[in-house]
Amino acid sequence: MTSFDTSPQLNVWRALLALAVVFVMLATTGWTALRNQRTTPALQASLSAWEHGRFAGRPLPDPDASPARLAYFFATLNAQQQLSLARRYPLAVGNMNGAPVELRYRANRVALGQARRVERKRMHDTRLTPEGQREAERRMHRYESLMRHDRKILAFDPEGSGRVAEVFGNLGRAERVSVIVPGVDTDVLTFQRTARKYTAPVGMAKALYAAERAVSPSTPTAVIAWADYTAPGGLGLDSATAMRARDGAVRLDALVRALPGDSAVSLFCHSYGSVVCGVAADRLPERVADIAVAGSPGMRVAKASHLGTSAHVWAMRDADDWIQDVPYLELGGLGHGADPVSSGFGARVLSARDAKGHGGYFEPGTDSLLNFAGIGVGAYRSVRCAGEDAACREGLSGTATAGRA
Repeated sequence: MTSFDTSPQLNVWRALLALAVVFVMLATTGWTALRNQRTTPALQASLSAWEHGRFAGRPLPDPDASPARLAYFFATLNAQQQLSLARRYPLAVGNMNGAPVELRYRANRVALGQARRVERKRMHDTRLTPEGQREAERRMHRYESLMRHDRKILAFDPEGSGRVAEVFGNLGRAERVSVIVPGVDTDVLTFQRTARKYTAPVGMAKALYAAERAVSPSTPTAVIAWADYTAPGGLGLDSATAMRARDGAVRLDALVRALPGDSAVSLFCHSYGSVVCGVAADRLPERVADIAVAGSPGMRVAKASHLGTSAHVWAMRDADDWIQDVPYLELGGLGHGADPVSSGFGARVLSARDAKGHGGYFEPGTDSLLNFAGIGVGAYRSVRCAGEDAACREGLSGTATAGRA
């Protein structure tokens, strides 16, 4: 007898179901086979060209070599030679940990220009659905904005929903570097918003950079809006597991290890971004002085001491944040563990007064932003704890001159 699993009827139903899924995806996203025919993503193609390329008669170094090795290679080149490589392999150089940051900015400007031309053509491609054409227009305008000469794009990848990282301040001269790690629904289109701008990475970074300069004007700082990992889309299965966080943790560690100089680094991890930071914690270099989480669903551990880091671990949650209703547990890979603001977790719990819900932690004038700024410049004595006592400052002394209203 023929089993039902291999029957012709079942195979027909499977085929029909597969076709239905494809048509639904096309109708809802506007992506067609035209886009999917690109067998090699642009970044991968640029890296492959680099791997097979030669310069001045010698092979180019492995793009996955250590940042120190790649930094040494670029140091052997003069400015014109560096620029030549950036123009020939813009995506490879623009995302290369170890390449000089100023060269990465220039390379990514070239890459953004190339990506903008692609989307401009797609805007008028009649083989795309109207929604696909509108998405192409939105991406084209976003790339155009990111290309401005006053913007410092440290990483850029147009593939899929897109990844990007931007620097505010002088990364080479900074004594303290802050990295913002955002949560779900973060991509190239949501990287910056006009409405509710402080809920998007660019608005968060601008607010934090201004607050740090106000808290300690004498401390040279830089802030990175880091959306250079593939975040979960919405509150589905991806956001309930650590799958996206594991890849993000690898990328976050690579970023920190490639930062120039020996400046102390503070991570500010919002929502699912705190899962990324929790997974990354035990591999991050010792220059990471602080890991601060806000609106966290958990950090994949039961206690802060289990993170395996020497960094100070800080946590905050606004009283109106809906994340508090998420079950704080981990079972069979689902969920992210203990509540970071609970007394048993062991983090230094900060005030988030006036944050107004899940997306308001970087709003100017809030305790949450001022606390982040104090941590970012190392002015630990300026932070406000969640309770009336000074428990979150216990055992710490400020390392920067700070003032607070």
